[in-house]
Amino acid sequence: MAPTRQPSAPGRPRLTGTTAWTAGILGLGALGAAALLYVFDPASSRFYPPCPLHALTGLDCPTCGGLRAAHLLLHGQIRAAFQLNPLLFVALPVAGILALRPALARARGFPWAALAGLIAYFLWRNFG
Repeated sequence: MAPTRQPSAPGRPRLTGTTAWTAGILGLGALGAAALLYVFDPASSRFYPPCPLHALTGLDCPTCGGLRAAHLLLHGQIRAAFQLNPLLFVALPVAGILALRPALARARGFPWAALAGLIAYFLWRNFG
């Protein structure tokens, strides 16, 4: 007797084999990147690339300090991480929500709102 398939809940997409493999590979990649970031401090390791905008202009881009902040966050130094890049504390939960609900990224106005937020943060950070 063949096993019966349970229908997926209404409104929830069914995870196909390809999607599950992709999610698994991306998850392992993120875990590997977090382990690398945990072990090697971006403030003292040379293999992390410098910010091209900061190198050319001296201005901090919205993600400047993000790797150092993530390293400190992985080590439980929340206050120091926040001081380096407060945007990380907004970006991580938003990225998690978008990973679970990718349709939200395609919602009308979301890309423009995200771009406006990044520009506002850039201006506040450098000129505010």
